[in-house]
Amino acid sequence: MGNFQNQQKLKIFLMIYIFYSSIHSKCRCNGEEKNEKIANFVFGDSIVDVGNNNYILSLSKANYVPNGIDFGMPTGRFTNGRTIVDIIGHELGLGAFPPPYLAPTTKGSVILQGVNYASGAGGILNETGVLFGGRLNMDAQLDNFANTRQDMVDMIGEEEAMKVLNKALYSVTMGSNDFINNYLTPGFSKLEQHLVTPQAFINSMIDKFRLQLTRLYNMGARKIVVVNIGPIGCIPYQRDINPTAGNDCVAFPNQLAQAFNTELKTLVNHLRTDLPDSIFVYADSYRVFTHLLDNYQSYGFENGDSACCYGSGRFGGLIPCGPTSKLCYDRSKYVFWDPYHPSDAANLVIAKRLIDGDTNDISPINFRQLVNS
Repeated sequence: MGNFQNQQKLKIFLMIYIFYSSIHSKCRCNGEEKNEKIANFVFGDSIVDVGNNNYILSLSKANYVPNGIDFGMPTGRFTNGRTIVDIIGHELGLGAFPPPYLAPTTKGSVILQGVNYASGAGGILNETGVLFGGRLNMDAQLDNFANTRQDMVDMIGEEEAMKVLNKALYSVTMGSNDFINNYLTPGFSKLEQHLVTPQAFINSMIDKFRLQLTRLYNMGARKIVVVNIGPIGCIPYQRDINPTAGNDCVAFPNQLAQAFNTELKTLVNHLRTDLPDSIFVYADSYRVFTHLLDNYQSYGFENGDSACCYGSGRFGGLIPCGPTSKLCYDRSKYVFWDPYHPSDAANLVIAKRLIDGDTNDISPINFRQLVNS
């Protein structure tokens, strides 16, 4: 009789243990964190490209040393280590880094965990980056996402595919190249600026972006983070081609970025209101990155204006990072990896601010809150 009672007690104990374990596997008891894996889809330019440009004929490539020196090998990431979205996905426990869409191994069940569509030199406008040859602008990235969506439907059925897509995280980092490699391109900018005012150019970007973000929503996206344009007048490239700025960031590119960002925030707020069940989030990378540059020493950096991987120019901004480039003595002490892109260490600072930042950094909720919503 005693053994029977003990067995019954053991069964009850195991049932209670399994019940509470199943609850804990889904969330922490304080409700702050869910461990449920969701898919992670990434759209953008070279800031978040993880290798799509490796597979197209383009002058915008990073699949050679010393790029990726702290990642283990060159992968097509335009930095020494991880991109911002790499870090965000890892910190939030979203699993493996989303693979580049164009990689031949990005097929089958892999796509159910998310895909990266970003492309160096890509922009909102289709003409952006034409000097680089091949690149995937936002329209092309959405076309590729449509292909992924159909592959998912074919694989698991439309109802299950839509469940995955509706729960997934989407991040869109676009717009910098529309200025850097379009409106501000040396030799072309004066003609462009004479024919089109800055506000008219920005309006064309916003009108196009509205259509693109709405298309993304119509294909099933609901949790969408739109990252604004950073202080592009502070990158080593802009500093070197505008020497009259001295030690300061170049004013005009930053003014363009700020003017665009103002319109973009309004657009994101309107989309959140107008599109049912959507959670559009506005990530203020301009504010976050400017704070980093203004206070780089307090973040542990020693250089906030020059490229770690450099060739020529006062700030090392005139020649892209490549095999003949020189490297700084300590990559973790430089905000900029190359003439255009942040270092892994800077990406970590930015990512953490966007993951857990307040509404001044990212609104109406941050990445962690969005994933748990």
